[in-house]
Amino acid sequence: MRRFLEVFAIALGSAVVLAMLGFYGWTRVSRYPAFDAAALLAGETRTAEGWYALEPEDEPTVGLVFYPGGLVDPAAYVPLMQRLGDGGVLAVIVPMPLDLAVFDIKRADEVIAAYPNVEHWAIGGHSLGGAMACEYVADHPDVFDGLVLLASYPAESTDLSVTDVQTVLIYGTEDGVSGDVFEASLVRLPAGTVLVEIAGGNHAQFGDYGPQKGDGMASVSGEQQQRLTAEAILVLLERLE
Repeated sequence: MRRFLEVFAIALGSAVVLAMLGFYGWTRVSRYPAFDAAALLAGETRTAEGWYALEPEDEPTVGLVFYPGGLVDPAAYVPLMQRLGDGGVLAVIVPMPLDLAVFDIKRADEVIAAYPNVEHWAIGGHSLGGAMACEYVADHPDVFDGLVLLASYPAESTDLSVTDVQTVLIYGTEDGVSGDVFEASLVRLPAGTVLVEIAGGNHAQFGDYGPQKGDGMASVSGEQQQRLTAEAILVLLERLE
């Protein structure tokens, strides 16, 4: 019996290791790398902590912590966040373990601690990153004044309707990944949430990483989708001051 248990334990341990290696390999093969131009720009904004910080010329009073979409290279969001930096807001993109925000929802804490002069903070993200930002807000409703969701929404078990966090949810009409669920999610979001529809936009063009599996075909350029997105985000963040 003892011998059997030893063999079983070894076999179980080996299976777990193989499963972990398989999962890791899947995340690398399935990853969406950033376009070369975005990656080059990102390298110029990388901090010692490994974040991508887009800082305005003047001392910012408003900051946004941004969680990337699942399996998306965080550098892909630098062009969008640069528009926020140019608009006077500190925008910090936070890379996640294995490019999945579910593995470190509280990473925003480190960013807030690193910028003590910022008076008002918002948190947000794209797709899975936005959903995990919602989870953070649900657990810490008093930390953030704003919530920015790009093609994202809270889980059905997450109710933010009782919070007063100012929120904007932005999505493209051709989103083939998330589907047509954004209006229905408003009941779980704070009262007064602004829903912004980008006609012709899709799921992937919030970042610079190319087509995404299952997504719809955009009829607007990525540059236009990101310009409209940045404008809507800045409207929200300006209200926090």
